[in-house]
Parts: sequence; C-alpha cells; structure tokens
Amino acid sequence: ITIERESGLDVSSPKHGKVDPDNMPHVGGNMWAGGTGGRDTAGLGGKGGPYRLDAGHRVYQVSQAEKDAVPEEVKRAAREMGEKAFKQRLKEIQMSEYDASTYERFSGAVRRQVQSLRIILDNLQ
Repeated sequence: ITIERESGLDVSSPKHGKVDPDNMPHVGGNMWAGGTGGRDTAGLGGKGGPYRLDAGHRVYQVSQAEKDAVPEEVKRAAREMGEKAFKQRLKEIQMSEYDASTYERFSGAVRRQVQSLRIILDNLQ
C-alpha cells in the first residue's frame, strides 16, 4: 500500500540518517534511516535522500511534484552519495561493478517470479 502525502518542507542535503535500534516506523522527520515520506535521509517515498532503504514499513509517498522541485544541487549530491555507498557495498561483498551489472541482468529476468514465490511462501508460513 502506498500513501501519497505533501510534506511542505524543503530539502537541505542528503544523508544516511540515524538507525533506529528498535526498527520503529518513522514518517518524515528528517532524522531516521529507513523511514518513509521524509526528506534528505535514506528511505522510501521521500525526496532528496541519497538512496532507497527499506526498513519493512508501510510507505508514505510525497508527491512527484515535490520530488521534481528538489534543487539540482541536492539531486546531484544525493546521486554522488548513493554512488559512493553503492561502490562501498560492492567492496564489502567483494563484488565488482561488472559482477553487479551481470547479477542485475540475471536477477531482473526472474524478478517477478521470485516476488510471486516470496508471496506464496509468506502466505504458507
């Protein structure tokens, strides 16, 4: 379920955000990594964050108009931060960029089937 909402708040600069040790759902607030519908931090449904980070909660979505209104310098900084985090993660799992693109090509081909299987297994569980 995706819920759209207007935040009415401006972005400043992208950041990872704090990690909630209890993994509580956070909506907006400009503080928490993995929150939804906020700004500047890594999460889902927000604007200006450096990368998507799913903490498993319901997604609150800011409007596309708000996302489009993010200043270009903030978008650029978010892209750079996201790229740096991606490269760091590849290094941690000892994977090259070529390996990642190859994995994505094969994974993308079966993504729908894997998602369907996950839903079936979740329901059985």
